[in-house]
Amino acid sequence: MSESREPIVTTKSGKVAGNFENGLYVFKGIPFAEPPVSKMRWMPPQPVKKWNGTLSAKKYGAICHQNLMPMQMPGAPSFAELRQDEDCLSLNIWTPGLDSARRPVLFWIHGGAFVIGSGCEFFLDNGTLPKRGDIVLVSINYRLGTFGFMNLKEITGGKIPATGNEGLLDQVMALDWVIENIQAFGGDPANITVSGFSAGGMSTGDLLGMPLARGKFQKAINRSGSANVVGSLDSAKKISEMFLKILKLTGKDIDALRNLPTKRLLDAQQELNIKLREAEYRATPFQPVMDGKVLPEWPLVAIKKGSAKNIPVIAGTSLDELKMMSIMDPASRNLDEAGLARRLNDLLPAALVPEMIKTYRSTLAKRGSSASPADIWGTVNTDYLFRIGTLRLVEAQRDNGTSAYNYLFTLRSPAMGGVLGAMHGLDNPFLFGCLDKEFSGNGPEEQALAIKMQDSTIAFMLTGDPSCASIGRWPVYGKERLTMILDKKTRVEAAPYEEERRIWEDYDVVSSRPLG
Repeated sequence: MSESREPIVTTKSGKVAGNFENGLYVFKGIPFAEPPVSKMRWMPPQPVKKWNGTLSAKKYGAICHQNLMPMQMPGAPSFAELRQDEDCLSLNIWTPGLDSARRPVLFWIHGGAFVIGSGCEFFLDNGTLPKRGDIVLVSINYRLGTFGFMNLKEITGGKIPATGNEGLLDQVMALDWVIENIQAFGGDPANITVSGFSAGGMSTGDLLGMPLARGKFQKAINRSGSANVVGSLDSAKKISEMFLKILKLTGKDIDALRNLPTKRLLDAQQELNIKLREAEYRATPFQPVMDGKVLPEWPLVAIKKGSAKNIPVIAGTSLDELKMMSIMDPASRNLDEAGLARRLNDLLPAALVPEMIKTYRSTLAKRGSSASPADIWGTVNTDYLFRIGTLRLVEAQRDNGTSAYNYLFTLRSPAMGGVLGAMHGLDNPFLFGCLDKEFSGNGPEEQALAIKMQDSTIAFMLTGDPSCASIGRWPVYGKERLTMILDKKTRVEAAPYEEERRIWEDYDVVSSRPLG
């Protein structure tokens, strides 16, 4: 290896040349698997072959194919100008030193509802976390949408053996690469913390319950995503049937499927998304699948049985995860009482709905918030999709005797006059140290919160306990449901928002469809 201004590192696959930027050695676009193209489309990832010479790792690789969002949401990364390709399985590394220090490794899985996103989010490249914590940061790409999460095995009779979990298999392959190579980048392969946001947090939960990932990481941090956003095999089969119908193909058209242009696949995915949004309020048609093989059982069930009993976990959510979606979606924004009842009856057991509406209307009003049908729908969805599954994960780890910590991020974004609240993704700039005035706020109080979030994450990566000097003692969740409130004034509260949590006690959340 070389520590010059053009650092060169020798990996198991060959040499890579990176950059020295802002006090860090940075390597981008390193392939961790063979390109999943042509006959490898929809197949499990294969280890990358060795290359000759020195591979330039100075620019991000192509992002995985995706339909871009029609409207840029506040604080969301923009990928409009980036090159897309099915040859997208690469990773990026930021490290303070190319030495034998064996630093803790943060393995970051990006979000994006399993259909958008990449490992080149702006807060990774512009943040301060690796330098502050003397840690190694790794971000990855994984296949998205139809390429990574569509089950074709059933409809093709196994001729295309896609389980619908190829995106998760990509993540495991990237983990394998990190274990084999990260020591050459100053990292410790025996101290890897898997973490991610939204679909990345959901993926982290799936990896905790996934046999193929067992023993490959030592800690986990789930941010706005647990292990419950997993679909049934029957649901996945129905979605693939709808997809092929849009394409005017059948499960027998194997060659035609493999040879379809990516644009045709993305256009069909967009059409499928519209159909399922109208029919099931889905944000996306795609999610991991309990296929009986890659995911032999529901990940939350596996975790309850002890699949991750030796892995300390931090898992938490933001208070207003879906408020932004409700504001952007006219159908949700203009919801009336009848529409609210209809949607909830489609989603939940009918006997639960009246008390659910009553409870959420009451608790929202008590806190001085609007309790309109749109607000109730958005708040129930936040709990259905994010908070309750997160608490079940924390409870499962707690009950298995594993250190488990919970947080609730409640600081409000100043964007759009504050109407977005503590929105989905607002915590990412704080975690990575990339604040701005418009979206996150960047005054002394926001900067202090960012330091606390970074320091507690670093402490957890080092010791399995997020307690540290800046944030103080962060107790385990325990029977008292002790929760760290992340706001301008950080504090520990016992059982916050307990009325809402309690109404879900008898509801099984092992499988939640991704709602918008």
